[in-house]
Amino acid sequence: MEHLVEHMRTSYHSVHEPTCRICKKHCRSFESLREHLIGPLPKEECKRIFRNQGCKFCLVILNNPDALRLHQEICQLPSGVLAQLANLSIFDNLTIDNVQIRGPQVVALACKMVGGGGSDGSLDLCARVCLSDEYESIIFHTYVKPPTPATNYRYQTTVIRAEYLREALPLSQAQRKIQDILYNREPMRKLRPTDGKASILVGHILDRDLSLLQISYPATMMRYDIQAGSEDPYEDCVASMRLYKRMRSQVHKKGDHPQNQNNFALWRQSELEKMTPEQLLEISRPDFYCWCLDSQG
Repeated sequence: MEHLVEHMRTSYHSVHEPTCRICKKHCRSFESLREHLIGPLPKEECKRIFRNQGCKFCLVILNNPDALRLHQEICQLPSGVLAQLANLSIFDNLTIDNVQIRGPQVVALACKMVGGGGSDGSLDLCARVCLSDEYESIIFHTYVKPPTPATNYRYQTTVIRAEYLREALPLSQAQRKIQDILYNREPMRKLRPTDGKASILVGHILDRDLSLLQISYPATMMRYDIQAGSEDPYEDCVASMRLYKRMRSQVHKKGDHPQNQNNFALWRQSELEKMTPEQLLEISRPDFYCWCLDSQG
């Protein structure tokens, strides 16, 4: 019990962490939960059950394979929107802009990069960007004309051709459009995750995407590192948003969240050693802002 109390004192385990529904292991993020289930070195028993009953897209575990099949009929990308994206060609304006009908407080963003900076094309340049809302509707999607010439279109992973970028939206215009969507007329100094008009931003490697778009956004407003990238930015947006919404939908008591609250002070050692593991977990507090609070604003 002495070692367990010391572990709880330093680990900040809490009910706010994603938990494997098979072995009850606490994970620091959904990315680490994914690694635990289907990564290079998964726990074998969890891997076996997840292979037959788990959704690789949203990581939920169903009661049986039949329930999984029914779930997967719902947990898939809307075919109509994917067909709309697939039909984009050089004969279209290459832009979907539904900003005028939007009012979401959570926005997913994903970019696709081509290469520039010489013959090796090692310099990342944003060439395509997509923003979607939490209902998986596209807010804004466009090809982007990089500020410097692309020398490697990385077609196998981007499906982007040179002709797609010739008449594409300049980076500066795409940047202003995205800022308008995210800020929602809120000044930078007032951006906050609750009680504000600006959007919470969800995505994969947002630091990189925002850097290439030359957009600044507060870290407190971003939810990222939750999904591996795909070939289509819309698929990235949807996958990231679904995982974010699953984390946000957890029901936790408001008073249970003060970060770094010291409930494991040394002077309480004797009292703590008499508690059960379940009681220790109940009083433990996380050292991070839980996304469940985004829905309690």
